[in-house]
Amino acid sequence: MVILGASGRIFDIQRFSIHDGPGIRTTVFLKGCPLRCLWCHNPEGISPEPELMFFEYKCLGCGTCFRACPVGALTPSSAGEKNVPRLDRERCTGCGQCAEACPGEAWRLVGRMISVEELLTFLERDRLLYERSGGGATFSGGEPLDQPDFLRAALWECRRLGIPTALDTSGFAPPETFREIAPLVDLFLYDLKLLDPVEHQRFAGVPNTWILRNLLWLVESGRGKDVIVRIPVVPTLTDTEHNLRALSRFLADLQGHGGVREIHLLPYHDVAEKYARLGKPYPMPPLAGPSGAALSALRERLASAGLCVR
Repeated sequence: MVILGASGRIFDIQRFSIHDGPGIRTTVFLKGCPLRCLWCHNPEGISPEPELMFFEYKCLGCGTCFRACPVGALTPSSAGEKNVPRLDRERCTGCGQCAEACPGEAWRLVGRMISVEELLTFLERDRLLYERSGGGATFSGGEPLDQPDFLRAALWECRRLGIPTALDTSGFAPPETFREIAPLVDLFLYDLKLLDPVEHQRFAGVPNTWILRNLLWLVESGRGKDVIVRIPVVPTLTDTEHNLRALSRFLADLQGHGGVREIHLLPYHDVAEKYARLGKPYPMPPLAGPSGAALSALRERLASAGLCVR
């Protein structure tokens, strides 16, 4: 049953999404993630707390945000022609008053609470679009399983209203939590990054035991047809021969238990600009994304094992 009054923290809702499952979808991004993947392309989803992002190209240099900040966390960075603000993030309380006051929308507060009722009202706007395109709602992040009560309630209500659901997840959750929520999900977009436990801990920040166990349980329980495994292809990190050999063995083993619906290869791209907007250093060294030839070779390698690879 739905948890009345359940609420969760999100950092974005994107309508008309076409990359987060079949058809046209609405993607709900939940805030907070226990992983610390060096290549994370949604750094604003890592912390569970509200954060300010600064879009310098929108800044008018008017100084309105300085006057709006109640704790004096904003000061001019220079005495030049344009008073570009400097934010003391330790002093900032995340109240968002600067973002509300900024006439150029240079400040954006990411992270707000939303109730299940408010979310479902939003999702129902596009019900006809879902029905015509075979789409639905996708819960992404961050890591949605890090807010299990809110996720469970939202999925339950989507099921009740006939809105198809997808869960974009790392699979990092206690098995009992995962198995409780899994029956409410129509499609899993399941990230699979590194098979070596030491490398996973080093580059993703957590062990991969739960991740592999939960994926294997899904397939063994007959839900493989509802699983799309998504592999981030990060040069020198996830595309090493050591990792690719381990991935191939693991995926072949899944095939022996019924297999998964598809494998999607997600090429790495640099998102240093996002980190800068959050006032954070980019943890990745300068790195070009994988070439088209490299992606084609990887696709052929996995397809030769009988996997459907995109």
